[in-house]
Amino acid sequence: MTAQLLSTSFGQTLVLTLSNPEFRNALGPEMYAAGVEALSVAESSPDVRSVVITGANGIFCAGGNVQRLLSNRQLPPEHQAQSIEGLHNWIEAIRTFPKPVIAAVEGPAAGAGFSLALACDLIVAARNSVFVMAYSSIALSPDGGGSWSLARALPRQLASELLLFGERIGAERLQQLGLVNRLADAGQALQQALDWCEHLNARATNALASIKELLNDADGSSLNAQLAREREHFVKNLHHLNAGIGIAAFLNKQKPHYE
Repeated sequence: MTAQLLSTSFGQTLVLTLSNPEFRNALGPEMYAAGVEALSVAESSPDVRSVVITGANGIFCAGGNVQRLLSNRQLPPEHQAQSIEGLHNWIEAIRTFPKPVIAAVEGPAAGAGFSLALACDLIVAARNSVFVMAYSSIALSPDGGGSWSLARALPRQLASELLLFGERIGAERLQQLGLVNRLADAGQALQQALDWCEHLNARATNALASIKELLNDADGSSLNAQLAREREHFVKNLHHLNAGIGIAAFLNKQKPHYE
């Protein structure tokens, strides 16, 4: 069976499922392109208010296909560079996607699979799931933004430990470190992510988009520049139709129904 990215809708949530049974849902160029395309379509669809990325058959993602990497050693370096560029296009698409993206992790999330989960806004992980930055174990260095994400989320010493040693770390430990948001019983990560999405789907999409943009811009930004961005987004959202709906519902002690 070929590697593919399956797309399913659950209400207003789009679920993208990594499916590559022969190689434990290892990533590849087909998935990268499909991921970028799926998010592009979802961005303009009013029927999609959130996205969940998960893996088929109780496995999130084994990272890159090592056999394909071995074959790529016989090809010009530009071939592998182009493949990684495809992955990075998907990572950037997730980070800049204006709607919430949740990773629902079961089983292993290794290498680029770990990087993919870190690119999402939120992570729900099964208690028995395992994360590993396995690159150094085969004499490679990170891709998929793994070094960027870990360097910003953890003290340097902890990020160095995960990347230099390539040792496994459990979901419960990652939650203690603040990288995993919620833990689920085995087999329940996707359902818990979908339940969480229902709460996000009830909120104003324009406000959530502003929050994501502000968080992305905060990295490396001065306080003065970030304050200016916050002012612009606040004023824009105050004069959006949804602010009128939300404020009126709050004052009348009613549940808002946003556009």
